[in-house]
Amino acid sequence: MTKKEIVREIAEQVNLTQLKTKEVVQKTFDAILDTLVEQGRIELRNFGVFEVKQRAARKARNPRTGERVDVPPKNVVTFKPGKKMEERIRQMTNVPVLSADEELMETVGSQSEDSE
Repeated sequence: MTKKEIVREIAEQVNLTQLKTKEVVQKTFDAILDTLVEQGRIELRNFGVFEVKQRAARKARNPRTGERVDVPPKNVVTFKPGKKMEERIRQMTNVPVLSADEELMETVGSQSEDSE
């Protein structure tokens, strides 16, 4: 699902224009990002916790040359789902797991249907 699809669904549910809904959704995403940058953590009850953590410096190897390379520390965002999210995901049944070939065929099939 894309942001555009999320906006479309919300707009239909709350009877707002897609333009206004897109603005609200974008402001929500911006607020989450700003909070992560300023405070390093945001907890959304019943959804989960986003947190900025620092990944330690490490040694790696360049796969082409085999040369050892120093990788500096960097900040990454982690997400830990809330209880409600975990419960709902666990309750999912009949979730199709597609192979890469099946995903490609679905994509190609939907594109050819769209062009008709």
